Amino acid sequence: MNVSLLDNIALGFSVALSLNGLMYCFLGVFLGTVVGVLPGLGTMATLAVLMPITFHIEPTYSIIMLAGIYYGAAYGGSTASILLNLPGTVTSVVTTLDGYPMARNGQAGLALFITAIASFVGSMLGAVLLAVLTIPLANVAMSFGPQEYFMLMTFGLVSASLLSSGKPLKSLIMVCIGVLLGLIGLDLNSGEARFTFGLPVLFDGLSLVALALGLFGLPEIISTAHGGPEGKVAENRITLRSMLPDRAQVRECTMPTLRGSAIGSFFGALPGTGGLIATFLSYALEKRVSRTPEKFGHGALAGVAAPEAANNAAVQTAFIPTMSIGIPGDAVMAMMLGVLMVHGIIPGPAVISNNPEIFWGLVASFVVGNILLVILNVPLVGLWVRLLRIPYHLLFPVMVACVCVGVYSVSSSVTDIYVLVIFGLLGLLFRALQFDGATLLLGFVLGPMVEENFRRTMVVAQGDFATFIERPISATLLAIMLLMLLFFVVRFLHAVLKRA
Repeated sequence: MNVSLLDNIALGFSVALSLNGLMYCFLGVFLGTVVGVLPGLGTMATLAVLMPITFHIEPTYSIIMLAGIYYGAAYGGSTASILLNLPGTVTSVVTTLDGYPMARNGQAGLALFITAIASFVGSMLGAVLLAVLTIPLANVAMSFGPQEYFMLMTFGLVSASLLSSGKPLKSLIMVCIGVLLGLIGLDLNSGEARFTFGLPVLFDGLSLVALALGLFGLPEIISTAHGGPEGKVAENRITLRSMLPDRAQVRECTMPTLRGSAIGSFFGALPGTGGLIATFLSYALEKRVSRTPEKFGHGALAGVAAPEAANNAAVQTAFIPTMSIGIPGDAVMAMMLGVLMVHGIIPGPAVISNNPEIFWGLVASFVVGNILLVILNVPLVGLWVRLLRIPYHLLFPVMVACVCVGVYSVSSSVTDIYVLVIFGLLGLLFRALQFDGATLLLGFVLGPMVEENFRRTMVVAQGDFATFIERPISATLLAIMLLMLLFFVVRFLHAVLKRA
């Protein structure tokens, strides 16, 4: 077992440390950090804008690059939070609570350095858990039949929608819409065209890239096009000496970083939760256990270290259910699976056994990528400050052009541009009505898989629905799912009766 693990780790580093591996890993973390540092875009929009680049390279390096963009954006989002009090990503909101006060107190360099170190520690712990836990989960998943896969994917959709940041009913509606959109195209069994309205261009279904860019890329850019985020960039020069903490500050950050890493690792592996909940919980925990809770909100080091460690640990462990059983826990992981599917690789436990270089190369790239992030961001703090001074009216036309070119370049189809524009407008509508577009994307990716496994189950069981409760794992998942639904229905009725 140990020898096999060491061999796999050696394989991973042979991929990650190759010339192509280093180049695409560096490109991913660099682009992710650059776009992630821009206030208002967010991780989803960053991935949506940059994802088309990955369709034109080998699948191993494309997933390494996309992952680099993911955790690079997660790190870059904290820079604007500290310097401008404007979160570059949603998960960086908590960082503003103490990071910006530190910047105003002349400790911007220290806050950025603590962010880099805490992010690195959290990422390393998450990467270790990914390497250790994914294989056992994949071995269990190898014994799954279509009943278990159907229930598991349905459970993922239901839990993600009920536990998402929006209202459960709205999220369930968006999941259903996503499932319906995923059914557009030719039926795999009969070959009949479904929901295509007689248009041959829709026989292959809607483009995942155009859909993701429309839902997340365009709305984010358009919503800030009126003038962009406003704020005053830190004017004082940030030196290397101002960034280094003393011994007391190191001791003050050590335990919060470790606790934040543990919280982020746990919640990152749960579908529908991830970094956002982990950052808030880690911050609340540190404030509760601190001997000086009055410092929080006024520049407490623990208030920066804990949420940043939690955020980056959650980013790494989010790959555990995605790579082990092929079930994305959130929209970002759904996009990762979409990249593999575009390259003809079926997500799930077979990826680890049939394409070990992809999985272990990805795990090793986390180590390499996070080292590159520290090397990149510590010396380049001044560059990020200058980047934030670029007028936004010059930035957003360039981003819109990149989005359109990226969508067209995937399949050279003008129809994809129409899909982009339509879902861009729908994305604005969803934002205005507070509907969660991420759950729609989950439904779009998982919907066809749910249908395929349901049909397989019905063929195997000869139409007997009792097969779902006769198998222990599928019956357990069904019971948990029904209990979750019952809990939210009871809570909803209680809220209605309370208002009456």
